[in-house]
Amino acid sequence: MNILHIISSPRGGNSFSIKLGNAVVEKLQEANPSSTLKIHDLTNTPFPHLEEAHLNSFYTPEEQHSPEMAEAIKHSDQAIAEILEADVIVIGVGMYNFSIPSTLKAWIDHIARAGKTFSYSANGPEGLIKGKKVYLAITTGGVYSEGPMKAYDFIEPYLRAVLGFIGMTDVSVVRAEGLNMPELKEIALDKAIESIAV
Repeated sequence: MNILHIISSPRGGNSFSIKLGNAVVEKLQEANPSSTLKIHDLTNTPFPHLEEAHLNSFYTPEEQHSPEMAEAIKHSDQAIAEILEADVIVIGVGMYNFSIPSTLKAWIDHIARAGKTFSYSANGPEGLIKGKKVYLAITTGGVYSEGPMKAYDFIEPYLRAVLGFIGMTDVSVVRAEGLNMPELKEIALDKAIESIAV
């Protein structure tokens, strides 16, 4: 089993999403002792936000790429190659203003590519990245999986939709919630780790 761990938090050792993602990885490794692990920390090696050069390279046949286009598309090719090599992808994501960090959005913009990770046919769009297992390690200051704040959770619905669009439909979610709430913060992470099933 090849495991790819995507880290999106800039908080390093203080990050709950990194701790939760690490816990998922550890349980996967315990269940699969011969597995390999690749870590991609998006805060240390970030993907550039899409600019004209990236978009031009995406929509121009490779044989017609200029040197600028060939350079611009390297990030996307690298990210897609990492996904294709992985059997399991663990994505750690904390909530930023009800959604995902911009580092993670930039990564998604580089992996969602027509002709590479999805295609269009007479039957509509089809995801091309198949046979992958994805774990989302989501951490939030409040409770967003249920109750009055559920409508503000744009992490899980968005990630399920965009990952599913490119073919990754086998998605499990682990949540540590209430990390800023006095009555929950002391047990939130431990409770989430106990709930991990691999």
